[in-house]
Amino acid sequence: MYHAVTRNIEVEVEPFYMEDRSDPDTGRYVWGYRITIENRSEEFVQLLTRYWHITDAEGRVEEVRGPGVVGEQPELNPGDSFQYTSGCPLSTPSGIMVGHYTMRNARGDLFDIAVPAFSLDLPNTMRTVN
Repeated sequence: MYHAVTRNIEVEVEPFYMEDRSDPDTGRYVWGYRITIENRSEEFVQLLTRYWHITDAEGRVEEVRGPGVVGEQPELNPGDSFQYTSGCPLSTPSGIMVGHYTMRNARGDLFDIAVPAFSLDLPNTMRTVN
């Protein structure tokens, strides 16, 4: 598990390799990741947008921006949490992802919260520093 806390909002990431969706013979490796966002602050927040910086084992970078996560812009009152699962295909057997979510509080203030960098590595292999 990977963790980051920004303004008392915790983001926890659990990546996992999706062997059934991968085809190493054709250079397709797919990972899923389960993210839990927990609002430990004392204010209402809403997740508006996401940003991902994805780097594969050969140093190629892809940036992804968009509204919400998995088609939702979750609203979190103090003490609430939201969990979702998504995925990332790569053409190499390892990589790393890092990003942030742009949030809005009840006053309309916008701020970013960190998504911790997390490693995408094949199970039972030596980890590569990306």
